[in-house]
Amino acid sequence: MLDWESGRVGAGVNPGRPVSWAVGKGHTIPASGISLSSMCRHATFNYSLPFRRNILIFTLMNFSSRLIEEAVNAFAGLPGIGKKTALRLVLHLSRQQPEVVEQFTEAIASMRRHIRECERCHNISDSTLCTICSDTRRDQSLICVVEGIRDVMAIEDTGQYRGLYHILGGVISPIEGVGPAELNIDSLAQRLQGGEVKEVIMAISPTIEGDTTIFYISKKLGGMGVKISTIARGISFGGELEYADELTLGRSIVARVPYDRGGGQ
Repeated sequence: MLDWESGRVGAGVNPGRPVSWAVGKGHTIPASGISLSSMCRHATFNYSLPFRRNILIFTLMNFSSRLIEEAVNAFAGLPGIGKKTALRLVLHLSRQQPEVVEQFTEAIASMRRHIRECERCHNISDSTLCTICSDTRRDQSLICVVEGIRDVMAIEDTGQYRGLYHILGGVISPIEGVGPAELNIDSLAQRLQGGEVKEVIMAISPTIEGDTTIFYISKKLGGMGVKISTIARGISFGGELEYADELTLGRSIVARVPYDRGGGQ
């Protein structure tokens, strides 16, 4: 039996099968001479069970191979990958031909060895300049400022923007200890000194930290003769007004646009 306070267990578990336990403070469960610390090595903790407090779900995985166990632990270290998903991936790879697995691991290792940061916009790149900065067909007078790399990918997927980008690497957040010095703001100002850039678009998430970052950058770039704009904010297409929050609805009214009978606005 498992005593919550002592962390010791007694008899009753078949060690050959994965077992799940729901453990609450003051409860006991059948087990088989295992310490709580040993159980926690491969435990899955679930705090989302309704109507109960201090609940842990233990899922024990008994590996017959140390190599499999180490591979599962490696995959489980990736974001969004749990132990069960990691085990499924590892077992899949174990059934593949050796050359297929070697190609997979070499692709990951090569990416980590050779990936670099674009020296101009701070995007991920294979060379000194990323493919966007080196594309002469793009509008060199437009720079879209974003928080991170995934924002660039999201905007590119729209197919509506053909200018350049600048990745800040985050937003100003005093609570998290992130100030202007930790972001790529100075390099943005340097890019504007040539006079070729005419407009800077702030495509930053509409949060308190995001608005603080936009305000700081707009003040810093204020005397450089560049137009500073932000992406439109308002009610999404298909949304209903009664479900919109007050801030979004208020901004939509303040930032209203003339109605065009032909195009809808």
